[in-house]
Amino acid sequence: MNTLDKIFKDTPNNPQEFTHQYTKYLSELLRGLDSSSVAKFIEILLSAREDGRRIFFIGNGGSAATASHFANDIAIGTRCLDKPFNAISLTDNMAVITAIANDDGYDEIFVQQLKTQYKSGDVVVAITASGNSKNIIKALEYAKINDAVTVAILGFDGGVCRSLADTVIIAETPNGEYGPVEDIHMVLDHLIGAYLTRVVRQ
Repeated sequence: MNTLDKIFKDTPNNPQEFTHQYTKYLSELLRGLDSSSVAKFIEILLSAREDGRRIFFIGNGGSAATASHFANDIAIGTRCLDKPFNAISLTDNMAVITAIANDDGYDEIFVQQLKTQYKSGDVVVAITASGNSKNIIKALEYAKINDAVTVAILGFDGGVCRSLADTVIIAETPNGEYGPVEDIHMVLDHLIGAYLTRVVRQ
């Protein structure tokens, strides 16, 4: 039984207590994050800004939305247009995504975009709860052999992507707990965005 099922079983027909237990669980997951890995990711982003390198975000489903949100908050939300973070979400152009998926298969939607846009030394950030999405794995494998700086923001046990990325941030949960994992990923977005916004204004 995963944690959310257990919480519901212990709080039947009690949405107030379910809310309390859910947020308590999120607090536990947040405390379990490796702050040194988060700090390393921040350093990677700052270094990419300094060197004018691009930062590509990829993800599927809810993680696609998080990829878009991350790119927005880092590229625009930091308000440092004189020397911006060149953050790009590869989940946002549906014409490109559907063309690649239709012609070559869904597993190709990110790697083909990287092949046309990536330059050596750019950063590739994969956001995936399971860590096992084939299109994410394929993109990270391409990135690694082409001298990218790779980051994986994961959940569950990290899956295949845990061993593919240079820097890993993981919200470890039982398999299938997408909601809490994606909640933590969005907290990371806002935490990192809040820090970057302030550090670039010093």
